[in-house]
Amino acid sequence: MTRQPTCWHSSPTKCGNKNMKTPRIHREGRGLIVGTVLLLFIINVPIYLFVQPHWVFAITLVLTAVLLVFVTYFFRNPVRVLEIDDPNFIIAPADGRVVVVEPTEENEYFREQKLQVSIFMSPFNVHANWYPIEGEILVSEHQKGRHMGAWLPKSSTENERSLVVIETPNKVQIALRQIAGAMARRIVTYAKPGHQAHRNTHLGFIKLGSRVDMYLPMDTEMFVTVGEAVRGNETIIGRLADVKPKAPKQAPKEAPKAKAAAKPKAKAKKV
Repeated sequence: MTRQPTCWHSSPTKCGNKNMKTPRIHREGRGLIVGTVLLLFIINVPIYLFVQPHWVFAITLVLTAVLLVFVTYFFRNPVRVLEIDDPNFIIAPADGRVVVVEPTEENEYFREQKLQVSIFMSPFNVHANWYPIEGEILVSEHQKGRHMGAWLPKSSTENERSLVVIETPNKVQIALRQIAGAMARRIVTYAKPGHQAHRNTHLGFIKLGSRVDMYLPMDTEMFVTVGEAVRGNETIIGRLADVKPKAPKQAPKEAPKAKAAAKPKAKAKKV
């Protein structure tokens, strides 16, 4: 049974996002949008000048305009700033719907059982990815693979993907995997080993429908279930267990030294 995470900030207004509705275009899509605009002109200008009747131009203009609107909408980049005081909260790294919350054997990095949480992103979701927690980036590597549907279980291990491992200040490691889908053909990852992962910062971007997997410690407390919709850098999906400080090692006590037996005094002999 899940519980709603509490706000740990002294002021309730400090919880949640600011400026979430500010529209922006992600840098990964600016070149494609410019190219789409040029393509729109290349297609529509000759049709307008040389094709009769003009209703053909009207239809072409509407279709190309819809394409431009979709491309611009896909690369939208809403500003989301989350302020929370608990460093153990895990924030959703992407928009989409939760498709997996279950224990699984993670065999590529940890090689042990972890709690897998998977978020599927449709072509209509924001495709920017955020860091789910703060810490040091230990691993960032890209692996080539297939491009089957990202909703399939095999996509986690067979599709093109990028792996990012983050270690928190409490020495707890979590892994995040960006997975390309049937339509997605490019994964962009900004994470670099040795750098720091910060909240409210983009981890990367996946173009078109795709998926993000997270591998968490088994004792992580979860706040979401399969089928729930989540928003990147907004929805708190779980909380890492508190790490108990290790008791300082005590120096072994020395065994008490045995007292030396007193030597008997020699008695003087009578002559």
